[in-house]
Amino acid sequence: MVPPQVHGEPSKNRMTCPTSKLGFGAAQFGLDSAGPGHRGRSPEQEAGDILAIAARAALPVFDASGASARGESVLGEILPRPNPFRTAIRAPRPERGPDYVEAEILATLARMKLQSVDTILVASAADLLGPHGPELWDRLRVMKDTGFCRRIGLSLYASDDPLGMARRFRPDVLQAPASLLDQRLLLDGTLAAVAEMGVEVHLRSIFLNGLLFLPPDRVPAQLKGAAGRLSRARRMIAEGRSDPLQAALGFALSRPEASAVLVGVTSSSEMSAVIAAASSPPPDLDWDDMALDDPVALDPRRWAAA
Repeated sequence: MVPPQVHGEPSKNRMTCPTSKLGFGAAQFGLDSAGPGHRGRSPEQEAGDILAIAARAALPVFDASGASARGESVLGEILPRPNPFRTAIRAPRPERGPDYVEAEILATLARMKLQSVDTILVASAADLLGPHGPELWDRLRVMKDTGFCRRIGLSLYASDDPLGMARRFRPDVLQAPASLLDQRLLLDGTLAAVAEMGVEVHLRSIFLNGLLFLPPDRVPAQLKGAAGRLSRARRMIAEGRSDPLQAALGFALSRPEASAVLVGVTSSSEMSAVIAAASSPPPDLDWDDMALDDPVALDPRRWAAA
């Protein structure tokens, strides 16, 4: 059997593009919504325009791992052909066994009308550390060897010990949160050490759930411990004649540890704004002074519970 052709191979032209490290995700496309969305347009129309803009800008990485089954079917109708992106999808939870995992991955490929993808991600450290973890990882290795993906990877939180997980499982790709506000895995050398192992590092959550963009009167009350640092960061960005979007992107894209920087957008106008900001020279700012140390602010999962 001839292995399926992998779509979205990197090209030499991409590497000279100012946005050669910029990727984007499908989680915020809103493809499960019914009825009109942004500007009265359907989510399918908006998502199609986002993909077209990203393709024209030669963005290399598309993370489709946040899409539902319905969203995957929609993507199968609107993805540019041939698929120009190094596309990532998510492996299902492993409790029902490796045959189920493989069947669900193949169903995702069928819905997206792809023979293969660049990366299959495990999106929970618990999935690999639990009793079904070894058979899950072994099956993903087999799927890689048979050509259904080029690489397998992990998508982790800072609290998941990314370096320890990388040493144990030796993934090809590791996604981790890092941003202008959340510099923990950068300052302690974790992501540099992961990259030195030959693992491709993708930064995600670079906007920290939009916290940097919120005006002071809209910052959630439970984040009052970070209010002073947030105000200082905004002031420094303004004094540097920049804006939060350009600063957040400039910081992430300038990190030598990162092979890719993933953003989430909800509309074609946001995609265009991100590309324009990423294509501009990064502002000359004191990045270290903008890092937060408030544990609640650094973990959006805790905002509602705080």
